[in-house]
Amino acid sequence: MFENSATSWGPGSTSVMGGGGVRVLIKILQPGSASRRARAVLREVLREAGLDDEAVSDAETIVAELAANAERHARPPYELRVLSLDGVPTWCEVVDGDPDLHEVRIILGLLDSVEEIGLPLLTENGRGLLLAHRLSQGRCHVHPATTHTTGTPGKAVVFALPTQR
Repeated sequence: MFENSATSWGPGSTSVMGGGGVRVLIKILQPGSASRRARAVLREVLREAGLDDEAVSDAETIVAELAANAERHARPPYELRVLSLDGVPTWCEVVDGDPDLHEVRIILGLLDSVEEIGLPLLTENGRGLLLAHRLSQGRCHVHPATTHTTGTPGKAVVFALPTQR
């Protein structure tokens, strides 16, 4: 399905190419620094793609929140995946080694079904998902995944990236 190819992203990174101009950048996120590293990698990818500062900032906020959630509520390994179509970054995933989708699905379902939800409802849990949901204009989802690095079953929380240049 995908084949590995050389990439300039350095150690702990893989770039795989699929059919139809799809490329996936996979970056290993280390426990303790997953949020900071995910933010830095995504910032570099989006700036190279020519996105404006506001779009980059929103995407950085989302990925930092999702990576922090993975560290707080799931278990390693953690990965960042950026999917590009014909050279344009379109989707971002934060993958963790916990295959339980239940809680994330409940929170995202609640956010999808309620037009306006206040932060007090989610003060203990789910604020990162609330921010991801709002900043991605509702284009945030969760699905089963397998980590590329270890083959561990897990989950991916994904969001659409802004694609305007």
